[in-house]
Amino acid sequence: MIAVLCVTPAALATARTIIRLLPEAELHGLSGRIDDAPVVFSDTKAHIGQLFKDGHTIIGVCAAGILIRAIGPHLIDKQAEPAVVAVAPDGSSAVPLLGGHHGANELARRLAEMLGGHAAITTAGDLKLGVALDEPPPGWHVANPAAAKPVAAALLAGKPVRLEVEAGDADWLSHLSFAEDAEPSVRVTDHAVMAEDRELLLNPPVLALGVGCERDCDPAELAALVRDTLEAEALAPGAIACIASVDLKIDERAVLDLARSLGVPARFFTAARLNEEAPRLKNPSDIVLKEIGCPGVAEGAALAAAGPEAELVVPKTKSKRATLAIARAPHAIDPARIGRAPGRLFVVGIGPGTAQWRTPQASAAIAAASDLVGYGLYLDLLGEAAAGKTRHQSDLGAEADRARMALDLAGQGKSVALVCSGDAGIYALATLVFELIEREANPVWRGTDILVIPGVSALQAAAARAGAPVNHDFCTISLSDLLTPWETIEKRLHAAAEADFVVCFYNPVSKRRRDQLTRARDILLTGRPAETPVILARQLGRPEEHMRIIALGDLTADDADMLTMVVVGSSESRRIAFNGRDWVYTPRGYAKKL
Repeated sequence: MIAVLCVTPAALATARTIIRLLPEAELHGLSGRIDDAPVVFSDTKAHIGQLFKDGHTIIGVCAAGILIRAIGPHLIDKQAEPAVVAVAPDGSSAVPLLGGHHGANELARRLAEMLGGHAAITTAGDLKLGVALDEPPPGWHVANPAAAKPVAAALLAGKPVRLEVEAGDADWLSHLSFAEDAEPSVRVTDHAVMAEDRELLLNPPVLALGVGCERDCDPAELAALVRDTLEAEALAPGAIACIASVDLKIDERAVLDLARSLGVPARFFTAARLNEEAPRLKNPSDIVLKEIGCPGVAEGAALAAAGPEAELVVPKTKSKRATLAIARAPHAIDPARIGRAPGRLFVVGIGPGTAQWRTPQASAAIAAASDLVGYGLYLDLLGEAAAGKTRHQSDLGAEADRARMALDLAGQGKSVALVCSGDAGIYALATLVFELIEREANPVWRGTDILVIPGVSALQAAAARAGAPVNHDFCTISLSDLLTPWETIEKRLHAAAEADFVVCFYNPVSKRRRDQLTRARDILLTGRPAETPVILARQLGRPEEHMRIIALGDLTADDADMLTMVVVGSSESRRIAFNGRDWVYTPRGYAKKL
């Protein structure tokens, strides 16, 4: 996690910008009341220290001294410390304080570019050499990070350093001066080797692992095949650029788990594309050709991923239910340019409306998405968080179409946020997503990574605005009979009345449905008094927000619409006056103990 620490309201605008542009970041409020900060900590120093000890990257939108004093007592292991960057409240500068070569320098550069400021890099290697040997380009791996310091020191002192390139290329080091024969050295290799004294080992991303397996293959079997093959061939795991397979395996757990365990992306190709690699295969199979339309999955996928100039360095090898082949590319492999990636679908609850009630996880998902799908009003509520995203909006009532569109877009390999108000799993679209998956079984959707992100529900927001009405047992009932027969709804109302639940009504009244709310009122009156408090919360968290508290006996259809949350107290719920306004709470039995 990247924790963005917002210390004062003056820094909030900059913190918001960072959150919007860094999908993996989460906002943390530290002192006072900070609008839109979901968490407020009274002990700033202790909280920063704990984040640091837990290994979280820290971006403090504050004075550097605040971070230094908080983190100072916890500085123990330089090699293990996370990145810490101080950002000026106005975004004018980003200063990497710790972990410069553990991501802080690069993060400071990213932040400076985002905010239009300056990255104050102070590490000597970056300034004089123009590179950090222990922070190579994306995809590269440093096999022995401790060796970077003496090699960089030698370069900084003008002493000779040898460069050996055994695999790929090292163009990012081409501006440095190397000697043909010297004891300090940089070795670029895709082999697993023992480093010599003062030798820095760098693994370039030049290996593509092509894999195939039977359906529902044990992930441990495929992982063991890969591990044993790499050891037998003395190939470095750090040189693996991606896992590749046929698109029929885009939802295969063994393949996806392998990619996650190695920390590399998985890419998938159609059988037709793999068939193009047939002339280069060393072990073509007529059986595989007949079954899926190409003569080989492992070898074909490895070659397709590594490119036309690649060579097959490990022909197909197999276990009982899995196959593996490895191809080497002459240059670094960029997985973003090859094959098909599994799509991602975030089913996001954004709360009732205000950004104050939007969780950091929801904000991160929206920031990470390329496409937003939702009812137009809900997308509008995102404000600047929707900037730069492709919007796919539809009218109220087209819920199934929206869920299907989101799945289709994710099936194309896109990162999609299906936006719901309140909580995505409470009378919202999360259930439709899974219903469509089960009912339609569209092969295009296979492999989509789905994450349902909770949000503040309308009932929670209404309860908070009114006091504490749902602090004891409660239930929710939708009064819409579009999807649920009224006879079923009526049974639930009678049960709620008999059990004396606090009842939260969704969809209480519409233009077509004018009598359900009053019928529900009459049923509840059989189990609680007419003076039972009823909370009418409309447009919560929006400029049009309106709150009223009335008695159950006075409730009519004119008191609510589809934008109103109706919360009916139990027989124990209390309405009290305090500080010039009315509140509602439901005791939890504490009164008996007081």
